[in-house]
Amino acid sequence: MIDDEIDMKEFDLKAFLAARKEHIDQALEEYLPAPVGLEKSVIEAARYSLFAGGKRLRPILCIQAAEVVGGTADMVMPVACAMEMIHTYSLIHDDLPAMDNDDFRRGQPTNHKVFGEAIAILAGDALLTEAFGLIAATQKDERVPPQKILQAIGIVTKASGYRGMIGGQVIDLECETREVDLATVEYMHIHKTGAILSACLELGALLGGGSTAEVAALVKYGQHFGLAFQITDDLLDVEGDAALMGKQPGSDLAKNKKTYPALLGLAKSRESAKAHVEAALTAVSAFEEGAEPLRAIARYLLVRKA
Repeated sequence: MIDDEIDMKEFDLKAFLAARKEHIDQALEEYLPAPVGLEKSVIEAARYSLFAGGKRLRPILCIQAAEVVGGTADMVMPVACAMEMIHTYSLIHDDLPAMDNDDFRRGQPTNHKVFGEAIAILAGDALLTEAFGLIAATQKDERVPPQKILQAIGIVTKASGYRGMIGGQVIDLECETREVDLATVEYMHIHKTGAILSACLELGALLGGGSTAEVAALVKYGQHFGLAFQITDDLLDVEGDAALMGKQPGSDLAKNKKTYPALLGLAKSRESAKAHVEAALTAVSAFEEGAEPLRAIARYLLVRKA
């Protein structure tokens, strides 16, 4: 169960996340180096958003899942970074005038505001394409069987395509002009946000050598984590601090976005987030101390400020 006052003293989550982020940033610099050549403008635009201060949550979850089942960070680093590239591409496209039309992301002007809409679209496309190249590059690691790399490509395709993130985004856009019920909002969040987060756990566990039961447990963690993450994100759009978030709260309401607070109110939304965190913790209860980072990250969702 989750205590009302969450004690982070036993595990230094802040230090852990900072160390992981540094490691991932170093890898991303290697995988997408500084731009050269005639096409450098699109690489510069891609790097602008890729290195705009993200928390690297998705690659961290991928790496942790691998380590929990006995794998290592280097076994899954290319795939972990691929998921960060896919996440970044989705943000670039999400901010475009044809989508959410946002001017700021993480306290900085959005990609299209700096590079123009055409280059922003191409930068997102470049990141998505490069991501699949990184996944394929995992074949260089003899510890990862080729058939698992093929499985990984299938997992990423489903999670990022119309059966996952893109499908969720379509629902999000279409729901702006009509009333919906909670089941629709949950379905949208499972696909738009949860699919990629859950896939990160599945990829890490699969490529890290996890058993069928271990992979299933981490997928379940990811599913509940994804919903809790999105609900707390919805809450931050109502109650968040602009200085901490890097953007003004209230955009969901202004755009008639269908969110948990809009349908349930703040109190019930918090209860729902807490229930999903509880379920995520239960999913990894069979794992020992190696899963403590995953537990701490899940608990942190309930106190996050950005």
